[in-house]
Amino acid sequence: MIKHDPITLEIIQNSLRAISDEMFFTIGKTAMSPIIYEVLDMGTAITDAKGELASAGSGIPAFVGALDKTVKAIIKKYGIEQISDGDIFASNDPYYGGVTHLNDTALVKPIFFEQKLIAWTANIAHWNDVGGKSPGSMSVDAHEIFQEGIRIPAVRLFVDDQPVSGVMDMILTNSRMADFLRGDLWAQVSALRVGGKRIVELAKKYGVTTYLTAVSEYLDFGEKMARKAISKLPDGDYHIQDKQDDGSILNVSMKISGSNLTIDLTQAPEQSMSPINLSRDGTLLACQMALMGLIKDKSVANGGCFRPMNVTTKAGTIYDVQEPGAVGIYFETMIRLNDLLWRCLAEQIADDMPAGSFSSICATIMGGIHPDTGRHYSIIEPEIGGWGAGPGFDGTNAMFCALHGDTFNCPAEVAETRYGVTVGQFSLNDEDGGAGEFRGGKGITLDYIIRNDNSFLTCAYTRAEVPPWGLHGGEAGTFNRIEVIRSDGSTERHTMSSEVVVNTGDIVRVITANGAGYGNPKKRAKQAILDDIKNGYVSVDYAKKVYGYE
Repeated sequence: MIKHDPITLEIIQNSLRAISDEMFFTIGKTAMSPIIYEVLDMGTAITDAKGELASAGSGIPAFVGALDKTVKAIIKKYGIEQISDGDIFASNDPYYGGVTHLNDTALVKPIFFEQKLIAWTANIAHWNDVGGKSPGSMSVDAHEIFQEGIRIPAVRLFVDDQPVSGVMDMILTNSRMADFLRGDLWAQVSALRVGGKRIVELAKKYGVTTYLTAVSEYLDFGEKMARKAISKLPDGDYHIQDKQDDGSILNVSMKISGSNLTIDLTQAPEQSMSPINLSRDGTLLACQMALMGLIKDKSVANGGCFRPMNVTTKAGTIYDVQEPGAVGIYFETMIRLNDLLWRCLAEQIADDMPAGSFSSICATIMGGIHPDTGRHYSIIEPEIGGWGAGPGFDGTNAMFCALHGDTFNCPAEVAETRYGVTVGQFSLNDEDGGAGEFRGGKGITLDYIIRNDNSFLTCAYTRAEVPPWGLHGGEAGTFNRIEVIRSDGSTERHTMSSEVVVNTGDIVRVITANGAGYGNPKKRAKQAILDDIKNGYVSVDYAKKVYGYE
């Protein structure tokens, strides 16, 4: 048996993480769309030859965990013997390894060394428009996936490193923003090639056997880290349910036994006629993200981390949608599940977790004709909000929800240049709420002033009726929503709306929730209350009422 130098194995493991990050920044530097190059709504990864996640780059946690599932779906569809060097595959369909929704397109490339398949490079990014009934390819009133855009069912996009022209033409023709899509697609292709080149260099430098050993041992290390985190939790059966904005009840059952975690999601609502459904793979992502929160080290994220976890779902429910159910707003169900898992851990199992946050993607889609260029524009943005407080710390202000990881908000200057709107204000949400010994973080208030008639707004916000949950006596947070302030002064409230017509001078005001508090507000330090008042985090009246400030 060959004994491998542990230092060399560690170098290879760290090199894989660096390669994943290099692929990530290759896309960020070359993509066409602000949602990719500014917001960084994308993810990159490397898998082993069988599709096990070997290394994850920066980006959205929900994306990184999707890519191994895409690779496995392609292997299952084609078989290893039908996969060649120079192939690139594409999938955006959750029924064919796409995992999320049709806007998120995964590209994967097999990597060969000396005629042997040793790895896959993979990435995924949000494409602005892939057709469908609504601009931006997302609507809250779609009731089957056929209304949501072109379906790319794990198809071969490149052969011998050359694009398959018919497939390319079909994809581009179905987009309202084909030039942006073309640029984003080629950015993803470039990243795959860069990653593949680096992996071959590693295998050549250290030997393919050493490379494969390093990957295998890194997967084993991920499993050890996960088992260590789970074993710190008390054994037992745990259950929680939570009312949602639409009145439905979500249930989660968890069983901890030694270093194993079982999550039972079979008591779920039937799949919806609205596009809030999750594929089973998408459900696994929500659970995997909760587990990575327990591990508390994203650098070790790999397929081994998820070996100790078993997730059961029931086909035909919102956690295991069956074709042709719509999935365009999958992300709100995913974050609701992730939040519920977190709440179960925080309330019943662990003592060091924070209270509830704004926990919504707060998807904001606007578009119309750009007043300066006369071309169609499309804004597709997640929004930042307030996080919950925890033992010994106030909640974080203005950060993306747990699904979005390393993403950023789009700068006002870019929004005004590329989108054809004016940014009227961008400030912290000054509403009172989320009091506690440690206070919840602040959400935001963001105004978009519309500059052209017959523009539109689509939005998908949860935590709009049921606020973020407090812990150990902390108060609930506030609510997510959009207010459309018409030029005549009238106001409308929107949370789940499609293609609302907005005209010149109308204001689309995004308001995201303040996070919940932790601990009895009466125990908050006086100096902390004074600082809150000074910084505008709480009003004097609220401080007197809730904190007993005098």
